Amino acid sequence: MIQRASKTVVAGAVLLGVLSLGGCATKKFVNEQVAPLSARVADHDTKLTAVEQTTREALQRAEAAGKLAEGKFVYSMVMSDDSLKFPAGKATLTPEAQARLDAFVSKLKSDNRNVYIEVQGHTDAGGSKESNDRMGEARAEAVRRYLNRQGVPLNRIGTISYGADAPVAPNNTKEGRAANRRVVLVVLN
Repeated sequence: MIQRASKTVVAGAVLLGVLSLGGCATKKFVNEQVAPLSARVADHDTKLTAVEQTTREALQRAEAAGKLAEGKFVYSMVMSDDSLKFPAGKATLTPEAQARLDAFVSKLKSDNRNVYIEVQGHTDAGGSKESNDRMGEARAEAVRRYLNRQGVPLNRIGTISYGADAPVAPNNTKEGRAANRRVVLVVLN
């Protein structure tokens, strides 16, 4: 009786082993099913690495912009038609404008600060948006070049053109249009 029970246990174990071996995946099955998944995972890993790099670069740019934005407003100087005498359609600096810019540079040097200067160019509403944007940029660039010739480093001067988008006076009078033809110097610390 013990022998018979022992044979039954052995036979059951053999049968269980045969059945469990039948459940194993074949090499062909693995290659057909798992290999494409491995390729897709590798492709996703590559894409994730690229996204991570782009994100890192964007964060660095944002941090650099944040440092500039943290700059505290120190003061601004408006150079309008009265001081710069920008005639309609012109971006040239008169001797009077140069004298005013010289005084500005003197103040910068006497303050002895590492500051950033934003030069904003503005126009009146005459002309197309494109020509006003170009004229505002030309006026800001004229001031930027002059400041640089007076010793202000270019890396501390930025220009932007607002064209006719930020008037300080109505454009329906001669005086209003003249007031809108201006350059604003914003000093940030």
